[in-house]
Amino acid sequence: MLGGRVKTLHPSVHAGILARDLASDEKDLAEQNINKVDYVICNLYPFKDTVAKINVTIPEAVEEIDIGGVTLIRAAAKNHSRVTILSDPNDYHDFLSELEKGDVTDATRQMFALKAFEHTADYDTAISEFFRKKYAGNGNQHVSLRYGTNPHQKSAAAFMKDQKLPFKVLCGAPGYVNLLDALNAWPLVKELSAALKFPAAASFKHVSPAGAAIGVPLNEVERKVYMVDDIEGIESSGLAQAYARARGADRMSSFGDMIALSHEVDIPTAKIISREVSDGVIAPSYTKEALEILGKKKGGRYLVLQMDPEFEPAAQEYRTVYGINLTQGRNDAHITPTDSFGTVITPKDSAALPESALRDLTVATIALKYTQSNSVCYALNGQVIGLGAGQQSRIHCTRLAGDKADNWFMRFHERALNIKWKKGTKRPDKSNAIDMLCSGVLPASDEEKHEYEKMFEEVPTPFSAEERQAWLSKLSQVAVSSDAFFPFIDNVFRAARSGVKYIAAPTGSQNDQAVFTTAEKLNITFVEQSTRLFHH
Repeated sequence: MLGGRVKTLHPSVHAGILARDLASDEKDLAEQNINKVDYVICNLYPFKDTVAKINVTIPEAVEEIDIGGVTLIRAAAKNHSRVTILSDPNDYHDFLSELEKGDVTDATRQMFALKAFEHTADYDTAISEFFRKKYAGNGNQHVSLRYGTNPHQKSAAAFMKDQKLPFKVLCGAPGYVNLLDALNAWPLVKELSAALKFPAAASFKHVSPAGAAIGVPLNEVERKVYMVDDIEGIESSGLAQAYARARGADRMSSFGDMIALSHEVDIPTAKIISREVSDGVIAPSYTKEALEILGKKKGGRYLVLQMDPEFEPAAQEYRTVYGINLTQGRNDAHITPTDSFGTVITPKDSAALPESALRDLTVATIALKYTQSNSVCYALNGQVIGLGAGQQSRIHCTRLAGDKADNWFMRFHERALNIKWKKGTKRPDKSNAIDMLCSGVLPASDEEKHEYEKMFEEVPTPFSAEERQAWLSKLSQVAVSSDAFFPFIDNVFRAARSGVKYIAAPTGSQNDQAVFTTAEKLNITFVEQSTRLFHH
């Protein structure tokens, strides 16, 4: 019928499949002269194979959408207590072997039914994916990506099944890693801003923040350290100051970052972004002037994403690893200065934490929530100053983050502030040279020394060990947060070397008491942060 479109959609067929071993069902079948169906063997039209062909048309795809076959399979699977459904030719052998022995077992019918339901679900998914690309592939529900994590990983895309994508591509073309960074960075700044009532910014690289901050006003020295002292209007833009802090904390790690901003992007913020090496930005909105500035970056190829600030992700998360599907509840832990740091373990007679400590602990802890674990974060003045991410050992996280915090503070030394650069030295080269000077990792060969020294009108004198220690001794009131407990006291000792006054971490280690005691000896306030924040 209808040129073959209608074949199996008939009551005589489906009544035989769906009939149960009930007297009422037997009576109905007898009255209609219909026999029961015990076995259904059905293969669907090759829709997936068809749409995999190059330049397949919509009419060609439509003709390969099976209707009756799917109905047969679902009907049989629904009545699997009696009916055996075979939807996979690979199961024919096992089916026949059982049948030769007498009958198909209940367990086999159950597994065949499960496979049938999954088969039809996959079939429907393939159909919806095809039409999503065709009818909503303009960024509405589906956006094609340049490639996956690496260029050889093709057929990359971002999509949503039941609603519009919560972001729009205003400029450029996103890549897979761009979106991984953007969609981790955005909730970070959203949460940070909501918790502390300041504009917030994050500089993201490889699914971990290189920096994160709120818009605490910058003083004159900070503006110079962060290379924004020439940005007109920055003193009146909390968002620009937040990004200056986020980017400026670790300029080496921020090179080529994905930026997340909690508020509408204004001219001062856009001007900072325009001159830094960056892959893209995500924000809830942009002023017309800011968008014009960003639209000129990279010859118009700079990635600009607009995020719906009202979007809330589903409570359940799904991912596929090596072909295996994993699911979990989304990490919806709320970190706030008033609720998350109220349990002071040591010193036992400690006064209430000052607002600055609560602020910095909040910054560090929310940053950890979106950092590849293991991770430890140092914060001061409303910004991350050192972050150790993705290390197998927690002490290595603590050391890495502490070394970055030390490097950050060394940049405030007058020797680093007053470097005499040769004209034309580029900003990334300046950042690298400052990093070498402040970290003490100076050239080891004549060739490297030549490349280093040619950037200066006057080569800065290296810091001696004594000079370095004298300057770092001035670093104080630093807050540290850890995404899980500190298992050994070496973490506390290392934190103390970088001016740490406050530590927040979950407890539960057998060595907790030793950690608490060490913190008290070093005049560090230890606060229990009761939520583990692993992020993988």
